[in-house]
Amino acid sequence: MAVHTIALIVSALLVLSGCAPPPAAPRSSAVLFEGARLIVGDERPPIENAVFVVEGGAFAQVGRAADVQAPEGALRVSLAGKTVMPAIIDAHGHLGYRRSASFLVENYTRENLLDHLQRLAYHGVAAFMSMGTERDLGYALRDELRAAPPAGMALFLTAGRGLAMPSGGPAPPLRDAPYGVSTPEEARAAVRELGSKQIDRYVKIWVDDREGQVRKLTPELFTAAIDEAHRLGLRTITHTQDREDVKAILRAGIDGLAHPPWRLGQEVDDELVALVKARPHVFVLLTLWGTRNQIFGPRPAWIDDPLLRETFTEEDIRLLENPKVPPDAPARWKAGVVPRGVARLKAAGVRFGLGDDAGATNGAQYFGFGSHMEMASMVEAGLTPEEAITVATRNSAEILGLDRLGTVAAGKSADFIVLDANPLENIHNTRRINAVYLRGQAVDRAALRAKWTGARATR
Repeated sequence: MAVHTIALIVSALLVLSGCAPPPAAPRSSAVLFEGARLIVGDERPPIENAVFVVEGGAFAQVGRAADVQAPEGALRVSLAGKTVMPAIIDAHGHLGYRRSASFLVENYTRENLLDHLQRLAYHGVAAFMSMGTERDLGYALRDELRAAPPAGMALFLTAGRGLAMPSGGPAPPLRDAPYGVSTPEEARAAVRELGSKQIDRYVKIWVDDREGQVRKLTPELFTAAIDEAHRLGLRTITHTQDREDVKAILRAGIDGLAHPPWRLGQEVDDELVALVKARPHVFVLLTLWGTRNQIFGPRPAWIDDPLLRETFTEEDIRLLENPKVPPDAPARWKAGVVPRGVARLKAAGVRFGLGDDAGATNGAQYFGFGSHMEMASMVEAGLTPEEAITVATRNSAEILGLDRLGTVAAGKSADFIVLDANPLENIHNTRRINAVYLRGQAVDRAALRAKWTGARATR
């Protein structure tokens, strides 16, 4: 283990225990963490008084204290009274365009992309999929970071540019980011170019008229794109809001939905349920963040969360309020189409994943924090805390093909969050973050706070 890694782990030990530093040169590169409640990430009951060993950036052993053999000379870190969960995987967002409350193409810079990846890491997000609005800089940065993953940043994945009708992409400033295609051959050529750029697993397809503002991709075009992607061994994901369009693109062979199929207030009907049952590989990303005030009210209680003030300005936080939302909105939301849709798709066996879309809409650059609010929103929509955590970790890792992420298990990358409270008792406790480890290294959250706020917090 690198000296820098050991130094960070020792620093984390001091934070967690308040004890004097251990010897500067441990006899083993292994680090043994002990005493925590461990949420593995697969809905099994947590392991109480768990022990896990991290070596070479991976989990070497995981289990109960009686079942784990401490390597000779291993550094020991006490996590007594803490809860550990896997780091989060965010499968749908758009990096680079937000800088505080501004939302501009000019914000899409190397500096801003790196800042967003650090914000994700700070909040315990191990990997983030930038879904369909990349520019050339993003490809180059993805390749650079993949070759030498830096400490304190989330893994950067990209689906490249995506496909839409000409000038038919998402809201500005993202409208010109996708390929504009008008013929099946143009659609196929765009997919082939994405393949040559070695995109990460998914071709993004927009089938949405933005409430009449643009033309939406026709069945002839999206069918050609899906067929070409599958021919190249790629998978496909769609931004599609209208229920009948969702049905059409399911019939065409789409692999996943970037948004749930009820965003226009439409019920999940029997035909839609039958279509997803017939396609057990299809997944749905529960991007609920955009309706947060309907879920949590005009001034959500979590606006006073200390975590917000560690990384965001007062103006950023103010934008999370919406006084125009009536006080009874949460009650109406909980009795509405979203919880019913979640229940119907869950009963049909649909696999849910997490995506917060935070870089594209909804105020400011809530990267990382939005991922936690997605989990809280899932619970409001009817999932249990155990299910929401599994959606945000194991399921999302599987959807993105990240087989070394998503759970705490021997052989997996050592990406985990240390919490001061149990999220199985209250899902909002996922935000009670004490420490974050990515690839076996402690994220220097104090240094990041100092960069963003100009002052070092004590934790």
